[in-house]
Amino acid sequence: MTKLRCLAATIALALMLGCGSNQSLVVTTIQLGRALNSDSSVAGFTTTFRPDDTVYLSVLTNGAGSATISVRWLYGGRVIDEPKKQVSYKMAAATDFRLQSPSGFPIGDYTAEVFLNGQSIATRTFRVDTR
Repeated sequence: MTKLRCLAATIALALMLGCGSNQSLVVTTIQLGRALNSDSSVAGFTTTFRPDDTVYLSVLTNGAGSATISVRWLYGGRVIDEPKKQVSYKMAAATDFRLQSPSGFPIGDYTAEVFLNGQSIATRTFRVDTR
């Protein structure tokens, strides 16, 4: 009986510590748009923005774990912002980022590069135009 209790305690401890768990956060989708839903996903997808718009980017993840998610916003090959967020999720989730310019964005092509724990995951391109 003592060996059985010891084995049960060992299994319980391993489960509490996460031993044997292969789950980790995985980026499933990158969304761009002009608004967010209440769950931090993008409400209306677009890749064309006006100079006075706020650009929203949402990183959808699946799995459980903690990570650093960051976005490198680029215009004309130059970094214009590079926000980072520490996240910890137990299930599918969305992490939102926004790019704003009080004086308006210059017309042109932009890139958003998404990173998970410092590793580049994907890029999304978008355009700012007067239309």
